[in-house]
Amino acid sequence: MSTVSIDIRRARLEDAAGIAAVHDQAWRNAYRGILPGLDLERMVERRGPAWWSKALRRQVVVLVLEVDGQVVGYATVGPSRMRTLPYKGEIYEIYLLPQYQGVGLGRRLFQAARRTLSELKFAGLAVRALRANAGAVNFYRRLGGRTVVETGERVGDTVLPVLVFGWDVS
Repeated sequence: MSTVSIDIRRARLEDAAGIAAVHDQAWRNAYRGILPGLDLERMVERRGPAWWSKALRRQVVVLVLEVDGQVVGYATVGPSRMRTLPYKGEIYEIYLLPQYQGVGLGRRLFQAARRTLSELKFAGLAVRALRANAGAVNFYRRLGGRTVVETGERVGDTVLPVLVFGWDVS
């Protein structure tokens, strides 16, 4: 019989390479066919280990999901960038390696991110997702998010439709 350990914790500097690897694979999986190819490649290349090390040194709140000591997911959280909405906290990113999706780990990471925002005294929660990213949209709806705003985000020369999901204080 084997035991698998699963842990969610604040990221440390030594996690930068693991977070970058998750970012690379998860973004390619989620956005291939949605984002223009060259723009996707540029976005992925920009977020390598050095970028994540710098973010962690700046005290960006990053949670990592580890399975048997390997970083397989991450979430970044902080104050909402959408100041006109009543939600004071935001999950900026939440990604898992593709092979770890669909087994409940994303839900666990989301719940940990939500708890972290609550501990940081941010009431309510918002998350942005590209409308064309059906996996993310369905994930947030299953978690009880309701669409509160539709907007757009410029990626290269393209403006892509974005849904903003909201959760009240729980």
